[in-house]
Amino acid sequence: MKLLEVISRYLEHKRSLGHKLQKQEFILKAFGKHVGDVPINSITTAMVLGYLNNKNGRVTESWFIKHRVLAGLFHFALTRGFSNVSPMPRSIPKKTVPDFVPYIYTHAELKKLLDSIAPTCSARVPIDIDVLRTLILLLYGTGLRLGEALSLTTHEVKLKQRYVYIHETKFFKSRFVPLGADLMQILTEYMKKRIDDTNPEAIPLFSFRNGSRLSQSATRNAFRRMRLYAGIQRKGGPRCQPRLQDLRHTFAVHRLIEWYQNNADLKDMLPKLAIYMGHVDLISTQHYLTMTPELIDKASLRFERYARGESS
Repeated sequence: MKLLEVISRYLEHKRSLGHKLQKQEFILKAFGKHVGDVPINSITTAMVLGYLNNKNGRVTESWFIKHRVLAGLFHFALTRGFSNVSPMPRSIPKKTVPDFVPYIYTHAELKKLLDSIAPTCSARVPIDIDVLRTLILLLYGTGLRLGEALSLTTHEVKLKQRYVYIHETKFFKSRFVPLGADLMQILTEYMKKRIDDTNPEAIPLFSFRNGSRLSQSATRNAFRRMRLYAGIQRKGGPRCQPRLQDLRHTFAVHRLIEWYQNNADLKDMLPKLAIYMGHVDLISTQHYLTMTPELIDKASLRFERYARGESS
């Protein structure tokens, strides 16, 4: 059996189990283009390594992501009898490029970002100021994924019920995301401008000036300009600079700090945070709880109280 047919069957099988596999499909198609539509039994370890290895010799997180995807494909081929040997390399190299450390914005930096929206939305940037401002506040105030926020329509913002409805995003899960009072007021004012009483049809909540749905690439580019204008950067070169998706990390960390300050029961609150953020388990949420100096201080204080036998 040839490679492209095996890839097609593998993707069909995984999607039947509830996986979307957008990134995996991209990787597998790129691999198929790299080696060609050859019989799967003719694929060698050298061919796999030729796809996995970076031209400059660096071993990044991308190497391991592609390795996991290909390992899944060849395991599927073996168990289905499409192949009798796996060409996956037996030795795994050490990572030569460290993982990206999420950036946690301070409240002062968040204000700088908001102040930079007006100069960012110039005539050359086809995004209105109120659109970008409301999007940034929604991302920080709810911890939504960018794709989730940009997929929202005006019908999925339930102002009377005080929540937004996230429809079948990652892992094919839908959820209700409650809104705080401040964010409710912001969305209420924003929706007054968006809803046309003469047209009851749902429209994208966030769109370009021409009415088409705002894209992820345009949003990230606009945020990059905001960040530069606000003067928010860190050492390490372009690859290490703060990102738009770090607002989701910031949301999680700021909630945890607030709970520490209020002596909340973390055993009770953390599972709720996982559900709120659309995670399948606490391990996924832990990825977002980057240990900032402030969070370390709060955790240390909580531990000292515990060691003294005081209530936490």
